[in-house]
Amino acid sequence: MELINDLPADAVISFYKQGTFTDLCRGPHLPSTGKIKAFKLTSLTGAYWRGNEKNKMLTRIYGTAFEKKSQLDEYLVAAEEAKKRDHNKLGRDLGIFMTSDVVGQGLPILMPKGAKILQILTRFVEDEEAKRGFMITKTPNMAKSDLYKISGHWAHYRDKMFILGEVDEHGESPKGEEIMALRPMTCPFQYQIFKNGLKSYRDLPCRYSETATEFRKEASGEMHGLIRIRQFTLSDGHIICTKEQVEEEFKRCLDLSYYILDALGMRDDVTFRFSKRGKSKSDKYIDNDEAWNNTEAMMKVILDDLKLEYVEADDEAAFYGPKLDVQIKNVYGKEDTLITIQIDFAAGESFDMQYVDVDGVKRHPYVIHRSSIGCYERTLAFLIEKYAGAFPLWMCPTQVKILPITDRALSFAKSVAEKLTYEGIRTEVDSRNEKIGYKIREAKLEKVPYVLVVGDKEAEENTVNVNKRGVEEKENLSVEDFVARVKDEDAKKIIF
Repeated sequence: MELINDLPADAVISFYKQGTFTDLCRGPHLPSTGKIKAFKLTSLTGAYWRGNEKNKMLTRIYGTAFEKKSQLDEYLVAAEEAKKRDHNKLGRDLGIFMTSDVVGQGLPILMPKGAKILQILTRFVEDEEAKRGFMITKTPNMAKSDLYKISGHWAHYRDKMFILGEVDEHGESPKGEEIMALRPMTCPFQYQIFKNGLKSYRDLPCRYSETATEFRKEASGEMHGLIRIRQFTLSDGHIICTKEQVEEEFKRCLDLSYYILDALGMRDDVTFRFSKRGKSKSDKYIDNDEAWNNTEAMMKVILDDLKLEYVEADDEAAFYGPKLDVQIKNVYGKEDTLITIQIDFAAGESFDMQYVDVDGVKRHPYVIHRSSIGCYERTLAFLIEKYAGAFPLWMCPTQVKILPITDRALSFAKSVAEKLTYEGIRTEVDSRNEKIGYKIREAKLEKVPYVLVVGDKEAEENTVNVNKRGVEEKENLSVEDFVARVKDEDAKKIIF
């Protein structure tokens, strides 16, 4: 009845009936349930009615069905393989992240290994952005509601924001108090930097980037592992440019994303979605038909010029403009956005950002919102699943583990570790009083790229016995040759 009452008065209400089951929907379901020859219920979860945590908790029943038992068996085997790669389990097993009930849902805690991976990725991204002309910024994690009112987030995105203070249905304080909110984005803060002094066309484009902590009030039923969380780290960036510069800057953003994806080994795992407002007249979008039509047409020209293969999706745009979403699927086939590049036609005017053009006239710039690697936590989740925890050498928290066979070899193991660490190779020594076979098996379970076994012979000859992940054959190398190999593979971001 609640769903029916929410429909417009003139809406057509339809039911679909199959046997004794009647559903409030358009249908169809199946021509005949006789086609179902094999089925299995797979899980039970709780879900709030209509995704609102203030509503009652319902039970969601998951199941699957196939025409043949062999197809069901095939699916169940694939599902079991997917579970082995599920980042939400594997990431915990490998000590990458954890959660705590007393901290809260959607607030994962990165443990030393996970924090190290994010540090490596962050440095890599920030260094590459600097090479491409981005200026790094550091802006506050919260602001007054006044800022979000100018940006349009207060009108179009307020329900997704963590608000500090009491507000009414219009987003105003009943007591007339100052209202603060944690930021769900970085853009309006970086606009303030642009506005700090009048700009000339010669100053454009202005490319700002920031490794930003952001907050979004995701519904309880939507959160999952590291993929959808309430506090996250975004490689956020904004390019403020003239209309004539939009196409070139957009292409540069995509080129940066390609470079990052290649380094991660994920280029072939993604697809592209041209997310538009389309014919939607929803109040979640800025109401300016001409601007929408022009900007969507502009983006389509850019994408076609790039000969990009993409699908179009209506009613998927940002509230201020269309976007190119780089999509990826998790081990269960659910699709999420990894990276996004957006054209904003509204911010220049709404924030009264201006530059003096070549003819001496002040004009409002365009803005490109972009992320080079996306949300770091989400990207880490997909990396865990892609590599089943066996990360490429360059991003591994521990690249080399040294195992001394005897206590006599311990001092040599430590001296090798010191040399490797000095060369920038992340190294650990397992000095525990355990059998060498046990240490090797444990290091393999940790998926360390290189395990070095050293004993009296290696100490005498200044060599190491090299066990490379995924390679059966072992080899003896001098310490110098091993260092050279690892540094070369790290620099080239070789994946094995």
